[in-house]
Amino acid sequence: MLLPMPMNMAIFKILILLNIFLVFPKASSAQELPALSTQVNILTINEFQALLERSKRWGEFGDQDEAGAVNLITPAKRVLAAKEVREGVAINLSNPMSKSESGDFIVPLEHKTFVFPPLAGPTSPETAAGDVFTINYHGALHSHMDGLAHFGWDGKLYNGFPFEPKPQGFVNVGLEHIASTGIFTRGLLVDMPDLYGLKILEPGTVITVDHLEAWEKALGITVSSGDVLLLRTGRWVIAEKNKDFNPLQRTAGLHASVGLWLKTRGVAAIGSDAISDVVPGGVEGVFNPVHVVANYALGMPLFDHLQLEELARVTKQRNRYTFLFTAAPLYIEGATGSPLTPFAHL
Repeated sequence: MLLPMPMNMAIFKILILLNIFLVFPKASSAQELPALSTQVNILTINEFQALLERSKRWGEFGDQDEAGAVNLITPAKRVLAAKEVREGVAINLSNPMSKSESGDFIVPLEHKTFVFPPLAGPTSPETAAGDVFTINYHGALHSHMDGLAHFGWDGKLYNGFPFEPKPQGFVNVGLEHIASTGIFTRGLLVDMPDLYGLKILEPGTVITVDHLEAWEKALGITVSSGDVLLLRTGRWVIAEKNKDFNPLQRTAGLHASVGLWLKTRGVAAIGSDAISDVVPGGVEGVFNPVHVVANYALGMPLFDHLQLEELARVTKQRNRYTFLFTAAPLYIEGATGSPLTPFAHL
């Protein structure tokens, strides 16, 4: 039996609206993003221990492996990453190493220049000079890489090797195992302030898996195996206005609970304009829980105190947040890390 005309039209309109809703999902907006907060979900030591166990990559690349997650940067991944270079633009991701700044966890570079004695005799016009550097690059200022021997847990390093530093470095998981190949892979800039229409993240803002997945969805990017993930918080913008700002006292960053997500996605390394960790860190009795998860459980190096402002400007201008990422740490056996100058290539 046919329905009266008004009823037919009403049903027709409802069907049209349902079709539009299903075929054309509502555009994302700032209101749909997970809220930003400085309220950290505090994990107990036991909860953190369980997280470490779930996040471990131990044995994945062999019981004697000392390189960790950089094994995910395969020859095929390097070939794909090279295709990210389309314009020949190279962006320096480090700051000049300071020779003067000092403070909590900040040790300035000591730099001495010397002149070689005349190599061809005292009457030769030839001159030559050299340098001696002394640097404690770990801390709150210098751009550097943290190798796998930097952070351990309960007397052990990645893959179960002992945390036993010698006077000249570690016997196991020293930086040489990463420096021998360097880092040459796809990089991704997670510009979290820009995603929210902000210049900076308030110090102490917690970034969780929900925020990372919201970033993926908003940009149409999927983090994949062998990628390097760089998180911009706006730390250097804050530092320009507040010369006393120290990210080891309070800064935006990742919550330790992202560890399992990083493992599942196959991330090879993470980095930030701060220290990757949110501070305060959100784990009872642990200062740098993300560093512990990365170094100890995932076998993953970190890049601390990168300069990401120019990269943020360029990527936003091009609406393109992937690039070739390269980094060459110093080839020093047994080292816990290295100062370095990484680059983004577009």
